[in-house]
Amino acid sequence: MPENAPVVAEANFLELENVNVARGERIALHDVNLTIGTGEHVAILGPNGCGKSTLIQTMNCQLYPLIQPGMRVSIFGRERWDLTELRKRFGVVGTDLPGERTAVTTGLDAVIAGFFSASTLWPNLHVTDEMRQRAAEALERLNATRLAAQFVGEMSAGEKRRILIARALVHRPRQVLLDEPSNALDLAAQRDLRETMRRLANEGTGLVLVTHHLGDILPEINRVILMKQGHIVADGPREELLTEARLSDLFNAPVRIGRDRIDETTEWLHSW
Repeated sequence: MPENAPVVAEANFLELENVNVARGERIALHDVNLTIGTGEHVAILGPNGCGKSTLIQTMNCQLYPLIQPGMRVSIFGRERWDLTELRKRFGVVGTDLPGERTAVTTGLDAVIAGFFSASTLWPNLHVTDEMRQRAAEALERLNATRLAAQFVGEMSAGEKRRILIARALVHRPRQVLLDEPSNALDLAAQRDLRETMRRLANEGTGLVLVTHHLGDILPEINRVILMKQGHIVADGPREELLTEARLSDLFNAPVRIGRDRIDETTEWLHSW
């Protein structure tokens, strides 16, 4: 399909067929078949090293599948994209901001730099009034306008995570990918993060959440994908997959699940 072909109106966000991905000489993803609808809320759960982050990097074209018969990747209904254009259509939230200059960049400038996938506003970047307005809107959407003038290096881990989410929202994407978003956050910051994710989900932004923390799986997320050793081992409703037996097998350790009635943003607890 030509790179300038129109986006299919009601296309799925993602379709993977017979996808294998290598990292070095090791196959990190094995024969993945996966469809995620645009606007759908999905959690991808599994232990460290199971291939979750590799799957996210395949979704955003940081990694590419091995070329094999029957392999197909479609994003928003197209198999070929200009990457600059593609990354305007969905946001990606990692665990840290890039670049050595980030620490002395204000929150607002760090969000604006998201338009350019840059760490800071370098002199050669042309920033428009619309970009500044959209960045301010993204901070306001996250109740984070107070961070606009603050240096990123003076922010807490939770505040930095809000900046990362705001960067992902500047293009007003239909889908946001979150890769281990609660890592390195204390309990209060985790609660704030989950409240933010719930707000996005209820506003209509699709979430694809990669995690190994059950507490990150919000009530709005009804579909769960379990991964182990580079394979998708289960894909279905949360009620069927978030069971002690399935999770104990997934993590190779006893898992106990209970409802948290104190914190409504965290529906599941686990221990092993």
